Amino acid sequence: MPGRCWHLRLLAEAGLVEEDSERGNKRERWWRSAQKSIHMRAADFVGDPELAGPLDMYLRSVIEQRYEAESRFVSELPQWMDEWYDKAVFNDARLSLTPEEAVAMSAEVEAVVNRFRRDARPGDHNVIAHWSAFPRQSRPEKPDTSKSG
Repeated sequence: MPGRCWHLRLLAEAGLVEEDSERGNKRERWWRSAQKSIHMRAADFVGDPELAGPLDMYLRSVIEQRYEAESRFVSELPQWMDEWYDKAVFNDARLSLTPEEAVAMSAEVEAVVNRFRRDARPGDHNVIAHWSAFPRQSRPEKPDTSKSG
């Protein structure tokens, strides 16, 4: 897909993604986030029509990487049973929140994650922690009030 590659190259130039040399081959190029941590507000980007395509591609890439990481762990679960059999966690909580409450919850989660941030030590494993807070139901279309009945 030429459009997708073009967007990924733009993201790479901006330092948001990098080529994943561990995956792919001469015909396929795989990309991954270049950041160890992502904190992003879509509102900072949606006002610029030129960024709509790259933003959509980037967010979809992040979601695909999350899925890939969890799928890989599940596939490798037997190899992790000695240390992680009762420690790996997969949560999905459905809450009733206002947008402001979702922001406050995310800030608290981020504060907890930041308490555990430190340089790697012997015996550590790379651990991925991710969360999202977004509405789950489809938003109804607003009626067109410009037409007179």
